[in-house]
Amino acid sequence: MSSNGPGKSHATLRYTSMRVSIFLGCLLVALLLGHFQVIPVSGEAGVIFLFLLAAIASAPLSYALLSKQRDEMSAQISGKVTGIRSRTADRIAAQNAEEDAADDAARAATAGQN
Repeated sequence: MSSNGPGKSHATLRYTSMRVSIFLGCLLVALLLGHFQVIPVSGEAGVIFLFLLAAIASAPLSYALLSKQRDEMSAQISGKVTGIRSRTADRIAAQNAEEDAADDAARAATAGQN
């Protein structure tokens, strides 16, 4: 497992799957309302309207219901970004040290020849 613990190793996947589930639930409700003529639906435009209605309804539900999962996902992503930045900074520092050592050796060799 990752260093974030076993419960947080797939935070992005868990958040995304829950978000899709909420959308599909809203879509099911919208389709049922359309089927029973609670919402008037006619043709392809009506079906597109039901999809848009489900998207609009699922957005605030996801925002309210998935705040914990969103925070876990954010922490996981920021931890990975911090790790990448740290490894990059370490690699750059090591390369700079190698270049400095090579420059010092070249200067010493030049000074020894003079």
